[in-house]
Amino acid sequence: MITGNDLLSLGLQPGKWFKEALEHINTHALAGDALQAYLDTVKPAPEIPLLAHPVPFHENISADSPVEEANIAYVRQSMQQLMRTPTVVAGAIMPDACPAGPLGTIPVGGIVVTRNAIHPGMHSADICCSVMLTNLGKLDPKTVLDTAQQITHFGPGGRPPEREFALPTDIEAEFRANPFLNSLRSLKLAQEHLGTQGDGNHFLYVGISRNTGDTVLVTHHGSRGPGAALYTQGMKVAERFRQAISPATDPHNAWIPSQSEEGQHYWAALQTIRKWTKQNHLCLHQAIAQELGAAVQQQFWNEHNFVFRDGDLYYHAKGATPLDPKFMPDITGPRIIPLNMAQPILIVEGSTTENNLGFAPHGAGRNLSRTRHKYSKIGQTREELFAEETQGIDARFFFNRIDISELPSAYKDAEEVKRQIVDFNLATTLDEIRPYGCIMAGDWEQDAPWRKKKLAKEAARRAADDSQADCSALSSE
Repeated sequence: MITGNDLLSLGLQPGKWFKEALEHINTHALAGDALQAYLDTVKPAPEIPLLAHPVPFHENISADSPVEEANIAYVRQSMQQLMRTPTVVAGAIMPDACPAGPLGTIPVGGIVVTRNAIHPGMHSADICCSVMLTNLGKLDPKTVLDTAQQITHFGPGGRPPEREFALPTDIEAEFRANPFLNSLRSLKLAQEHLGTQGDGNHFLYVGISRNTGDTVLVTHHGSRGPGAALYTQGMKVAERFRQAISPATDPHNAWIPSQSEEGQHYWAALQTIRKWTKQNHLCLHQAIAQELGAAVQQQFWNEHNFVFRDGDLYYHAKGATPLDPKFMPDITGPRIIPLNMAQPILIVEGSTTENNLGFAPHGAGRNLSRTRHKYSKIGQTREELFAEETQGIDARFFFNRIDISELPSAYKDAEEVKRQIVDFNLATTLDEIRPYGCIMAGDWEQDAPWRKKKLAKEAARRAADDSQADCSALSSE
């Protein structure tokens, strides 16, 4: 009778598979060559170690200040750790590169190319974060912004039922057909979050084309709840594979083998989320144009946070704008690169080079985290900062709460980013959409129920402490 110790003596790694294998071996009295042949079909594949040395990557970025030097040093160290992941074959960072997590995490402004592997952690929860542009002709920009403010939706949750947009039947059918998307929760989110923009750095921007003088609408947001739900499931599946085949890999760099059944379903789910996100932009643009009675002169979009495929290679772009047409089968125009609310949005084109891997920057990036930026502004009120940094533009916050972490000073110097785009031959600017104004979510969490509850609890604790102190003072008299 063959035992587990016998399998261990053959150099096999123990696991859940031992029990079923032993039953089969002893039931069929396998021995010798027959035993070895069977074990070869059921034993786990050898664990895949980290690469001995990081795969080289292209640095399309330079520093113009000590803060920027520190930022680049961290990004470089993080990339060097990431580039030892066994699936990685190439990488690059853009001028807007900045940290996006602990060491070894793909930075914002990073591109990582892998073979036969999809890494959910490299596209993160905001799958298909993207921008769409609509040229509305010679309309008054204030009228466009006022109208857009009445139609769009920022902040948590979805639209109220009476203001929901219709979910296209073909997108709903794709959700129902994919095991990653067919839950009641995902379907509910797909309906409720359609036509919503979320928070953070997402925006609705109205500006004027430098080339034509036309009024242009640009929106920036991603896949909202449906994308976040897919990311959560993807990370769980990737972690199961990581534990089985490459436990030395950092959990945030776990991957789903693209040729596995799970990998094929996940890739299909990503394409459905891409389609949903494009519709998320489109329904807002269509509703605004219809309300204005405007004829659309031109419309195009591009994602800048997604996974793109070329044969067995998967390009993970964490905040990088695809230039190569092979990455965008539905391309209808040039690419869109926003910088900050007070700066023009760049309209660019470009070709694939050795150093850009087919991508350009997606924006201006940050040198400081949101929290560190806020600390750097201590001494000035929100109102003072807002007035100083939005002079000359019509900047609005949907919740009427100023978010200083989204003011222009929170981002890298736009002129420096534009200079590096030229210096590293990353793209050619065709036009600029000069700012009239924009809408962002603002600091909605200031009035969030959880924050009010926390403040009320703290106030109650202080009141109790004061009461106890008063009693102590009276008793001592």
